[in-house]
Amino acid sequence: MTEKKPSEIKNLRPGGFVIIDDAPCKVDDISISKPGKHGGAKARLVAIGVFDDKKRTIVAPGDARVDVPVIEKRSGQVISLSGDNAQLMDLEDFSIFEVPVPEEVKPIKEGDEVLVWRYGSLVLIKGKK
Repeated sequence: MTEKKPSEIKNLRPGGFVIIDDAPCKVDDISISKPGKHGGAKARLVAIGVFDDKKRTIVAPGDARVDVPVIEKRSGQVISLSGDNAQLMDLEDFSIFEVPVPEEVKPIKEGDEVLVWRYGSLVLIKGKK
């Protein structure tokens, strides 16, 4: 299950997380304009997808509600390697899944322990332990 919690755009900071178009993203930049004579402040938020690296933008009132994803940070063990993919076993619930190996954690070998980020069915290797 994908967990999320509500927040207002004006409370987000660079480095934090937000859900845009049903994808968890890391906030890259946020700018909030001053409130005008007849309206509230507007916020422009630029974020980059955590799992797909796509750039996404939101322009909305500063008090608009957005969802913040709860990304699970877990440990996994490399069971096998095939090309650029690794088969991992989650060390908490012992589930097995296959994910692509990012360039920044290469070289890894079978038996290595890695840090894994999970959000629903999306999984990403963040680094070696």
